[in-house]
Amino acid sequence: MPAPRIVTDPAHGGRWTSLTAGGREWLWHRDEPRRAGVGPGDPFADAGGLEECVPTVRGTPDHGDAWSRPWRRAGEEMSVDCPDFRLTRRVSAGAGRTVVDYRLTAAPGYRFLWAAHALLEVSGRARAVMAGGAAVRLYPDGGARWVPGSWPEAAGVRLDRLGPDDGTALGAVVDAREVSVRDGADGLHFALEAGDQPVSVALWRNLGGFPEDTPYRSIGVEPMLGRVFDLAAAGAADAARVGPSGEVRWRLTVTATRHR
Repeated sequence: MPAPRIVTDPAHGGRWTSLTAGGREWLWHRDEPRRAGVGPGDPFADAGGLEECVPTVRGTPDHGDAWSRPWRRAGEEMSVDCPDFRLTRRVSAGAGRTVVDYRLTAAPGYRFLWAAHALLEVSGRARAVMAGGAAVRLYPDGGARWVPGSWPEAAGVRLDRLGPDDGTALGAVVDAREVSVRDGADGLHFALEAGDQPVSVALWRNLGGFPEDTPYRSIGVEPMLGRVFDLAAAGAADAARVGPSGEVRWRLTVTATRHR
């Protein structure tokens, strides 16, 4: 199967605007007129696609620093400069897979979270597949409070089912390095390599429960560095840390799959 094709928008936060694989578009989009004009410090403008959330997902700044800043291109790489770090990525495709290599440079000891905040266009029959029994931190009301569990069921909730819409919204962080999303015969697989840094997969399952005033459906399946949504709430082992070299490197691999 051909390698997935990624299209990005460097001028507007480096957002992935398209991820096509297996003959379909996988990224969900939402009409958000504010997105084109945002700058650092602005409230998050959710237009869908895949946002590079760093150095936090929730908290301050909401969805991180990188999404609201223009990126610049140098050869095959794109990078963004934020107050405390520089994030660089390089996308390459071949042999049926697409590889995104990342490098964050900052002062030694700097702690951060990163998430490939992918909002996916999937049906109510879609499922997320991860290793059974993996530890889960479940955020049952989408807020800061979490309860422990294990994949795929935590606190009586089947997290792997990505629909149908039921008016709920929740978040979860799963102790996993890989995740597959299966929607009928089509599938998309994410795998994350990050050395000895803490890695996980975040799940945002909004089935028409958020926001309260004008709810809509959005499904986030997000490989990440770290184990919490908010850097301010991260324990000693819950965030990535820059070592003496002044940089952290990691790799995200995206593959299309087919299922009977």
